[in-house]
Amino acid sequence: MTANSYDFADKTVLVTGGGTGIGRAIAEAFLANGANVAVSGRRRDKLDEALAAHPAERTLAVEADVSQDGSVAALVAAVVERFGSVDVVVNNAAAYTSGAFNELDLDGWEAIRSTNIDGFVNVARHTLPELERSGGNLVVVGSVSGLRGDWGQAAYNATKAAIMNFVQSLALDYGPRGVRLNAVAPAFTITPITADAAADPDVAGPAINRVALGRLGRPEDVAPAVLFLASPDAGYITGAFLAVDGGTSASTGQAH
Repeated sequence: MTANSYDFADKTVLVTGGGTGIGRAIAEAFLANGANVAVSGRRRDKLDEALAAHPAERTLAVEADVSQDGSVAALVAAVVERFGSVDVVVNNAAAYTSGAFNELDLDGWEAIRSTNIDGFVNVARHTLPELERSGGNLVVVGSVSGLRGDWGQAAYNATKAAIMNFVQSLALDYGPRGVRLNAVAPAFTITPITADAAADPDVAGPAINRVALGRLGRPEDVAPAVLFLASPDAGYITGAFLAVDGGTSASTGQAH
């Protein structure tokens, strides 16, 4: 994506989980296209690092835990106080777990559910009123794992499926109010969380075998799709899932 592909000048964008990986790439892309950008996350050092190269007058870093309703309320208030409005919200913050379902304890389920599902609910509850005021939109970073099953990922896939269904249902509720909701659905994308797996041929090899374009995804592959869905070019698109997966979801799953 080149700079100025879209005009987000005078728009304010909130990216949750914006300090690393896909969230950071999304935040940098919006900044390159003229937006004011607020990023949130649990690690202040990563947030500051993500924004360090960008004008201070167009950036805001807020430590926040999306699983905590009060933390999200304070986050949104800080963004509105700084920039006056919220025009685009990118719900990106997420937790990941894998393993056999019979080994998943309630603490493990609570940890992933509270971030992925409760976190989305908290973000939506506090930002949708702001988006109604601005005529803005919300983009969720979902996953192809929210569309189908994967071995050893029942809990993660269920949480991603839940928020992607929220997108469709809320798109119906909020369309008449002038707010659009959409989701991107990446597949295996190389981020700090997945870097070790991506470097392991025994893990990456079978994954790449499922990708029509022959490589794993990068955060920079996802960001342009988010910008498109947030832009006026997608003004008649709501309740949609845009796969950004190199063709992974085009497959039946059979080996070639």
